[in-house]
Amino acid sequence: MTAKDADLLVVGAGPVGLAAAIEARLAGQDVLLVEAREGPIDKACGEGLMPGALTALRRIGVDPAGHDLAGIAYLNADHRVEHRFTGGGGRGVRRTVLQAALAARAADLGVRFVRGRVTGAEQGGGSASVRIAEGGTVLTAPWLIAADGLHSPIRRHLGLERAPQPERRRRFGLRRHYALAPWTDFVEVHWAGAVEAYVTPVGPQTVGIAVLGPRNLRLDEALAGIPQLAERLGAADASTPVRGAGPLLQRTSARTQGRVLLVGDASGYVDALTGEGMRVGFAQARSAVDAVLAGRPQQYERAWRTETRDFRLLTTALVRVARSPLRGRIVPLAAACPGLYGRVVERLAR
Repeated sequence: MTAKDADLLVVGAGPVGLAAAIEARLAGQDVLLVEAREGPIDKACGEGLMPGALTALRRIGVDPAGHDLAGIAYLNADHRVEHRFTGGGGRGVRRTVLQAALAARAADLGVRFVRGRVTGAEQGGGSASVRIAEGGTVLTAPWLIAADGLHSPIRRHLGLERAPQPERRRRFGLRRHYALAPWTDFVEVHWAGAVEAYVTPVGPQTVGIAVLGPRNLRLDEALAGIPQLAERLGAADASTPVRGAGPLLQRTSARTQGRVLLVGDASGYVDALTGEGMRVGFAQARSAVDAVLAGRPQQYERAWRTETRDFRLLTTALVRVARSPLRGRIVPLAAACPGLYGRVVERLAR
């Protein structure tokens, strides 16, 4: 039998990978977490945690500081529709703050961290292993959870990627923070032209702006095309550089192969449009660890389909409409049907 270095290997110390490591430690597993980057790790994202994501974090003993969020608002030049969360709000949290809080909790619980870049994954003999580029070290455990991001090297190495979208249909994201007091306790989604701009208050003097749109997206140009948002920002100083991500759609043929389970963005991603990626990712982390403890990876495959169903169906439908001639009707329709809009927001937020 192959000697093991831990009960579970986790690759990727983003929020979902850390959540998986914490779940496993709470269940008594010896966990090795491998990450190439030095923390706290940042990412281009909207940074709004939905109520369901906060509930999941508190269950594992994490409650990051940020700005309370009352709900979600859709806006264009002529309309605004809001829905206030029922039964508890969300929170705008800087990604570095979230990652650091999860990393601290993982360390307190005894998760062991290994700094290094994983070059591939192998399995056989009832175990899975990864090789670290620095020094060629091989780490082995009965199970491997890959949380190595949107462009997961492990997913690619295992041949679990599906063909990418045509170039003309790919969407990308950019994010930057501004030093000014938030003017709202909602996540505002501004619809304009070919882009959507997400406004998320993340602190008493910090507002994050994330813009989604086609390749060659330029943040300043996009914001200039949204007059009401440009006016709000005024002459405010940017407090962080522009960060980018994409293409956003990543499709997988399966979420498990042998003793390897993919979680978070590595398991497939539709689009950031509906904003509940963290809620779904934390649910995946919990289900993946449950499947590892049961020794039944197929259990995770079923759970993944169930936990991501609303996200995949609703987001895919919205992205299709956003790319169609009906794009300009999204906000007016939401404003005309606030009850329907509210039900969709609640479904995704919990």
